[in-house]
Amino acid sequence: MNPAVEAQLISNLKALKLSAVLSHLDAQLRQARESKEDYGEFLLNLSELEVTTRLENGRKRRIREARFPLMKPIETFQFEAAPDLDVRHIRELLEGDYIQEARNVIFMGRSGTGKTHLATALGMEACRQGWRTRFVTGCVLANELIEARNDKSLSRVMKRYASYGLLIVDELGYVPFSKEGAELLFQVLAERHEKKPVIITTNLGFGNWTEIFGDPNLTAALLDRVTHRAHVIDCSWESFRLKDTLKQKPSSNEG
Repeated sequence: MNPAVEAQLISNLKALKLSAVLSHLDAQLRQARESKEDYGEFLLNLSELEVTTRLENGRKRRIREARFPLMKPIETFQFEAAPDLDVRHIRELLEGDYIQEARNVIFMGRSGTGKTHLATALGMEACRQGWRTRFVTGCVLANELIEARNDKSLSRVMKRYASYGLLIVDELGYVPFSKEGAELLFQVLAERHEKKPVIITTNLGFGNWTEIFGDPNLTAALLDRVTHRAHVIDCSWESFRLKDTLKQKPSSNEG
């Protein structure tokens, strides 16, 4: 390629922010010459490189911004240790229709049964599909909302939590909320009702949610919203962590 033409082409690619095309330009030019590609094939290959790179970068950015505590894809979930789990239902949820339909997903069961793993796996898949996602524990969310109210930034924070394509609220029920925290969390979940989905993991049955939120009327109103058309998955099998602990525990016959 003429040096002047190459210099101008590189300048144009930088101006257009086509970084993937720029980084693969030499290799693609060499391949085009060797295989005698026509102009259309050459441009198609370059454009596909750019599209693929941007999609992958977007996926990585959304996963980073989701703030998952650990990367737990569905491939690493121990389905054999959860015999009562409807695997087909989980596979259907991974397709993401519940997001389009604004239907909540609630994983309910004792600690250690993989609720957070399943919620994270759905969140990671949502990121791959292009949805802005946020993972947060119930306590952290309540505290953030209280701090925002004190800082007079509550409206901005509420708007942000309302805007996520998918919100994951983990560990709902492990620590009861203050009256203020319960009311603010209710506002977030109520704002998303029938607009954007929420995935909730909880160790308590619905009849015990008053222990978390205190006010029976507020709890009833919240349950009415979050359970409406929701996918409720009962994680009733034994704790994975407890099983692992028992496997590692020396038997009483060992000296």
